[in-house]
Amino acid sequence: MTDFLALAYPWIKAIHIMAVITWMAGLFYLPRLFVYHAEQAEPGDSRDQVFTVMEYKLYRFIMNPSVIVVWVFGLILVITPGIVDWTFVWPWLKAISVIGMTWFHRWLGKHRKAFAAGVNTLSGRNYRMMNEVPTLLMIVIVVSVVVKF
Repeated sequence: MTDFLALAYPWIKAIHIMAVITWMAGLFYLPRLFVYHAEQAEPGDSRDQVFTVMEYKLYRFIMNPSVIVVWVFGLILVITPGIVDWTFVWPWLKAISVIGMTWFHRWLGKHRKAFAAGVNTLSGRNYRMMNEVPTLLMIVIVVSVVVKF
């Protein structure tokens, strides 16, 4: 198994990176859709219906599969011998940040359902502020992985 992981490492890493890019695109775009949805649509109107479909498809068909691939291939990277040295701070910081990003993903899913049910209670300003969460977590993750302190 160790030999297989070592040989497959570049492919595993490439798939992981592609899934991260796709997931991050959704994490950046869905809150922006929520801003427009909160500010430009009323429950039940035609714009509400369009936003609801866009948000559903983005979350269900792009973000959910991406987060699964990120976690599966990320965990495979973690168990690949010689890749992660847990005596450093960076893998712990990355792990905490990825868990935070996953929490944010779930938070977006909860609010997508609120919009679909016509019971959203947050403003466009709230969603603008929350849109900074993935940016901050991404910075922590990238610096941790590249600098490896």
